[in-house]
Amino acid sequence: MKIFDGFFQLIKTVEFVHPHAFWLLLLLVPFLVWQIWKQHKMQTALTISSVAPFENAPRTWRTRLRHLPMILRALTFALLIVCIARPQSTFRNKNIETEGIDIVIALDISGSMQMMDFSPNRLEACKEIAAEFVDARPTDRLGLVVYAGEAYTQCPLTSDHETFQRLLHEVKFGLIDDGTAIGDGLGTAINRLRESKAKSKVIILLTDGVNNAGYMDPHSAAEMAKELGIKVYTISCGTNGKMSKMQVHGNVFTVKTEIDEALLKHIATQTDGKYFTANNNKKLRAIYNEIDQMEKSVVSEDIMIHKSDEFLPFLVLALICFILEIITRYFILRTNP
Repeated sequence: MKIFDGFFQLIKTVEFVHPHAFWLLLLLVPFLVWQIWKQHKMQTALTISSVAPFENAPRTWRTRLRHLPMILRALTFALLIVCIARPQSTFRNKNIETEGIDIVIALDISGSMQMMDFSPNRLEACKEIAAEFVDARPTDRLGLVVYAGEAYTQCPLTSDHETFQRLLHEVKFGLIDDGTAIGDGLGTAINRLRESKAKSKVIILLTDGVNNAGYMDPHSAAEMAKELGIKVYTISCGTNGKMSKMQVHGNVFTVKTEIDEALLKHIATQTDGKYFTANNNKKLRAIYNEIDQMEKSVVSEDIMIHKSDEFLPFLVLALICFILEIITRYFILRTNP
């Protein structure tokens, strides 16, 4: 019967509107005790000298089924109580809406990013930690701008994080002329976000130097970002004024780090962002984690709950048990008075 399709799956997920009704099952105890006492009283006693002649007597099917009517009546009662408890199945429909953030990472790939105060060097550390940051933001669109003596878009804004990760992995030294065009890097990132309809637009600008190349003034770029409602988080990579080793074509040199911290602080303040400084992998990872916490995407979830009464299968089972009891008690196992 179709009514029993998925019956056992239903039992696993069913909820009861009146679960206190199951206390009525305790009435089965006095009922069973009374039935056993009644059957015992109906038995007649016969005194004989020995039961040996009856030891090998076969047990008939009527003897084996003598308790069946009592069991069927108890099942009928139990199933009716389940119906009284009002079983219901619950179906939940989820409607999830996400409001992501458009984020562009502007990454310095100048020659000084080869310094080894980060492991294995500044650029590779930035790529690895940026990849972790992207993995943690599945609902956002990400873009990538790289800059040295000039700037270009390595990856336009996309929700395809696999493509973003592949293009991030392909970033390396020597793709463009050396230098540090902070203004061009910031300006190119702003252009990626200019047409964005996202409620929140963010640039993460990372550099380890001073602005010494390019055509756009970093202060003018910061003013443009402010007018467009773009927040800029700036990160200085390395310790300003400290000597650090770098390897070029197999040769190791010691070079002094020079960072225009005042410029990075101004850009962040001008755009309601924040300035960070990182001098190793651990600190850089902590900075990205902090930005991740500050820029949270909005995820709304509407849940529609539908309930359906499921007492009918239990009621049908109770009716079947009752009919079987009548048949077995008054026809199959009927006895003479």
